[in-house]
Amino acid sequence: MRITWYGHSAFLVEAEDGTRIILDPYRSGAFGGALRYGPIAEPADAVVASHTHDDHGAVDTIPGRPRVLIEPTLAEVGRVTIRGVPADHDAVHGAERGHETILVLEDSGMRLVHLGDLGHELDQATVDRIGKTDVLLIPVGGYFTIDAATAAGVVDSLAPRIVVPMHYKTDKCDFPIASVEDFLATQDAVLRMDTSAFTVTTTNLPAERTIYVPTSAR
Repeated sequence: MRITWYGHSAFLVEAEDGTRIILDPYRSGAFGGALRYGPIAEPADAVVASHTHDDHGAVDTIPGRPRVLIEPTLAEVGRVTIRGVPADHDAVHGAERGHETILVLEDSGMRLVHLGDLGHELDQATVDRIGKTDVLLIPVGGYFTIDAATAAGVVDSLAPRIVVPMHYKTDKCDFPIASVEDFLATQDAVLRMDTSAFTVTTTNLPAERTIYVPTSAR
């Protein structure tokens, strides 16, 4: 499984059989120009959105004719199984910002979990529904999502081997959210990368939890 971070919460997942799946694409220039990551120009077999906000659900911007899955419950794309686990965009059961869907992808024995705009801690029932997690893509910026401290607790509850923080302030995102540094301060092993992509298999997972911080591809 090869994972590329485009920026914000958007990722490309390339499966072992070559299937290409884009998760939570943003709309470049959205929110009055506050989101300045460049357009995602690569094609994909499927594009999947945890919810429809413009920084996650711009499925119409992906070129070609990918299969579109918005808040899916269960689907297969190539040999990849995609499950959706219901969650909320806030800590008051969706009353402030609505609901969203946690995306769980399984391919060749690997499980990747994208938490979308998660706005609350995970109860045990949700942890059980998600199941064993190898790679976790987690928002850490706060304000619109969980903050660094809550994210650290979610990481502990899911016990992934690789964690990729997302949805944090950068020089291409002017949202009133925190940088990644507050979250990184809660973790022991941090790998700052000079590339936007990495490949992970069942045989090269780190022995201990490691935070991967890729460079945005856009």
